[in-house]
Amino acid sequence: MSDGGQTKEALVVFTPSGKRGTFAHGTPLLTAARSLGVDIDSVCGGRAICGRCQVDVSQGDFAKHGISSSAGNLTDITAVEVRYDDKRGLKTGRRLSCQAKVQGDVVIDVPPESQVHKQVVRKRAEARIIEIDPVTTLHYLEVEEPDMHKPSSDLERVYDALRDQWDMPHVTCDMRILAELQPVLRKGDWTITVAVHRRLPGDLPQIIGVWAGFHDEAYGLAIDVGSTTIAAHLCDLASGEVLASSGLMNPQIRFGEDLMSRVSYVMMNPGGDVEMTQAVRDAINVLAGQVTIEAGINQDDILEAVLVGNPVMHHLLLGIDPVELGGAPFALATGLAVTRPARQLDLKLHGGAHVYVLPCIAGHVGADAAAVALSESPHLSDEMTLIVDVGTNAEILLGNKKRLLACSSPTGPAFEGAQISSGQRAAPGAIERVRVDPDTLEPRFRVIGCNLWSDDPGFEAATAGSGVTGICGSGIIEVMAEMYLAGIINQDGVVDGSMAEKSPRVRANGRTFDYVLHEGEQSITVTQNDVRAIQLAKAALYAGTRLLMDKMEVDTVERIRLAGAFGSHIDVKYAMVLGLIPDCVLSKVESAGNAAGTGARIALLNSGARDEIERVVREIEKIETAVEERFQEHFVDAMAIPHKTASYPHLNEEVTLPAPKEVVAAQDGDGDGSPRRRRRRRS
Repeated sequence: MSDGGQTKEALVVFTPSGKRGTFAHGTPLLTAARSLGVDIDSVCGGRAICGRCQVDVSQGDFAKHGISSSAGNLTDITAVEVRYDDKRGLKTGRRLSCQAKVQGDVVIDVPPESQVHKQVVRKRAEARIIEIDPVTTLHYLEVEEPDMHKPSSDLERVYDALRDQWDMPHVTCDMRILAELQPVLRKGDWTITVAVHRRLPGDLPQIIGVWAGFHDEAYGLAIDVGSTTIAAHLCDLASGEVLASSGLMNPQIRFGEDLMSRVSYVMMNPGGDVEMTQAVRDAINVLAGQVTIEAGINQDDILEAVLVGNPVMHHLLLGIDPVELGGAPFALATGLAVTRPARQLDLKLHGGAHVYVLPCIAGHVGADAAAVALSESPHLSDEMTLIVDVGTNAEILLGNKKRLLACSSPTGPAFEGAQISSGQRAAPGAIERVRVDPDTLEPRFRVIGCNLWSDDPGFEAATAGSGVTGICGSGIIEVMAEMYLAGIINQDGVVDGSMAEKSPRVRANGRTFDYVLHEGEQSITVTQNDVRAIQLAKAALYAGTRLLMDKMEVDTVERIRLAGAFGSHIDVKYAMVLGLIPDCVLSKVESAGNAAGTGARIALLNSGARDEIERVVREIEKIETAVEERFQEHFVDAMAIPHKTASYPHLNEEVTLPAPKEVVAAQDGDGDGSPRRRRRRRS
């Protein structure tokens, strides 16, 4: 309290920020918070409509602050708060900070859900926290009515309201808004909510949407456009919550399974790029419809989208012919970040929505790799970190806060089930886990959609609906590694025909041998050609990694992250047994999940993350595997399981790797299991 009977004052302390100040009795808590720079959310600008400015009053004596705080040191609950509580509900003890006024010393706690820059904690303990600071925000306005004595346009008075009520003095407007501004103003009785986009290249913040009265529905889409699948995550721009997720097969597959076959299609079919551009945009619109239906919101309330994809997907999405990416020097039309109105890309979102596309790193290392870097943050780490986004074209990052390298490696579609005799994409009925008894060579497995192993009672009944239909990528990795550990294949990947004497699971197939994983309505086998296809894919992946290690001048890595849908389901031990990745402490090898999709979500929810990744991409050094002499050398050595020359000391602490052995490699004859001549070969 001030001396001399003047205006009474009180100390207000805000937690968790610790900011404090002295304010006159009768000052609204929201006003006090804003004057101190305390982080309290409010779409309605303190008019008790949105309810986002809720706070808790701390009760008791606080020696640290030298005050005694109680709810009685605020004005009584108002009729407005009672009405809000009746309609939407207020937790016991909560107050709307725009209504509660200071009457004495208080300690006020701002809960996480009431903070503007609230944080979203990701599931993995070491994963970065996403701070919510979206590019597009909503602002409720009370606009002055037109007056014959104060000639000004409706738009000018909207600008004035943004300046006076939200401290936004310099704003422009999407011209399409002008057509609807006047009827919306009058419908809302001169109260409106505007959406302001704060990050258009070289421009002022822009009004992109307008609604009559109060409106607090603002959503965004984070989309990972993969060559095989497209995944979309619908997020609440205010809370960061993922409201719905969905995915579908990329319809461009009909033009070619891998990227280069799609580029070839464009080369051979004039206008083919236009077909593929329309196909991917249509697919995104389908996904947008699916997630909004699931979340129960209007598609028109999606105000922002962030997209990532490899360079070919990036160019086709933007309507750019990808032919130049089909041959050296693999020139990008643009690798810069792109912001465009969604309507220019034929995306059916809010009419004023904008799309942000992350920058590409180089000709075969795209915006998806940039998103992975944003998600996993190797540029902030002291550890030498290897990040592998496993896909048809693997993208590899290696480095730490001092230096970061990137390359791509053409692994092909084998990891996703293509080119494998019983391979299929991950779906119910696909074998995803495999164990092989080293004594009997009998397998047991699990399929997607069932938690039982194949030798568990009830397995057949549990899988009656889906059946056992094939083997997906994670299952292929595990069965190959288990076959190696059991001695069915040797270090060179040759199926040992002598194992046919030990188990009927090993069967002759012409001049080679197969391993029968499952016999039933659909027989599932692993052939010698299957083994070779996986060897080629894993050798390309390892060679790219080893090339980056050469450039970095390191022989070991300290942590490994496996990204992508396929990487999410690999058992890291088996990935190392097979030699997909270099040796590392197994506890430091983890799945990063859909890191590209997470990176897109970070860029959607945090404006500063866009500046960060645009800077980081400029600093990443790109290594082109196609012109590096040692790539082929590394590739040949990596064909062996796990590797011809590299040691795996950390892996050997967990798994006993087989010693090199002689195998029956092939046979001449009728392929009926009774060979006439056998040739032996040492691994």
